[in-house]
Amino acid sequence: MRWLLLLFVPAAILAEHLGLGPVWVFAFAALAILPLAGLMGEATEALAARAGSTVGGLLNATFGNAAELILAGMVLLAGKIEVVKASITGSILVNLLFALGIATLAGGLRYHEQRFNRESAGVLASLLTLTLIALTLPSLFDLAERSYYSADPRLPDVRYSLAVAAVLLLAYAANLWFSLVTHRDLIAGKGGEAGHAPRWSVPQSVALLLAATLGVAWMAELLAGNLETATHHLGISEFFVGVILIPLIGNAAEYLAALRFAVRNKMDLAVQVAVGSSLQIALVVAPVLVFLSRLLGRPMDLVFQNPLELAALAATVLIANSVLRDGKSNWFEGVLLLAVYALLAFAFFFV
Repeated sequence: MRWLLLLFVPAAILAEHLGLGPVWVFAFAALAILPLAGLMGEATEALAARAGSTVGGLLNATFGNAAELILAGMVLLAGKIEVVKASITGSILVNLLFALGIATLAGGLRYHEQRFNRESAGVLASLLTLTLIALTLPSLFDLAERSYYSADPRLPDVRYSLAVAAVLLLAYAANLWFSLVTHRDLIAGKGGEAGHAPRWSVPQSVALLLAATLGVAWMAELLAGNLETATHHLGISEFFVGVILIPLIGNAAEYLAALRFAVRNKMDLAVQVAVGSSLQIALVVAPVLVFLSRLLGRPMDLVFQNPLELAALAATVLIANSVLRDGKSNWFEGVLLLAVYALLAFAFFFV
């Protein structure tokens, strides 16, 4: 199925050159990113499996969300800063609610109850709380500044966001050191590694990673270039595209991997993929985008203008923590996660 989806890569290129219209280019490019993101994820996993746990963890941290970073970077270059910020929120939601939800549901339908490492889940839950605080404070900072200094439009939102970004990157680096070095035995899942030899050699993995990265960059450029016109023709808002459609496209590899591990009763790995990917978005991708935006001359802060985004983040972290705290899961908890995602998706569609 994935190899068939790769046919959308030439289809998007032909649609652009033949002038078939922005809607077709947008749709084909979006569908082409799905298999390319999957290939990037598998190539990274193959490299990580051969490199050992410490280097492998660093590789996953660096390339695990490369597709989302490239996609957001192209949208940023197109000047759609609010869409980029919406995609940050959406990526956190899609991994914590949709990816973890379908994994928990599918695994729970096959097994009466599944268990995972409570200590590891507790660390992830604490990092999720940090994420919520860090992504909420810039908006509250902006509100406080406007309340007290409404006559001065030169608010230091970008400078404060840069400080927040630096703290988040340091927190993620500390988490890597904690998980891979000092408390590796505490964090390791009971199921161990995935138990499968890497599909590709190192040269094959590197070649696939480079080819898929170039492909994602090309398709992301086409998607970003046709975003405004396509959304106008489709009658949907750019905000909905940013918070729902782009994250569903860019995070396909993560929720398919979480689903695959859950049905194999490797819930430790499913939780690490789903929740860990959300944390990478919040603690790595978002800060990198803030710094990158400065270099590109399009400064981006972490102030969310739509209060619904902050409410969505709070609701997501709340229910995710309630699922993670006891170290076990069942299919009903998966339904609850998916129900929250559906409620938020409808709210973002009608907003």
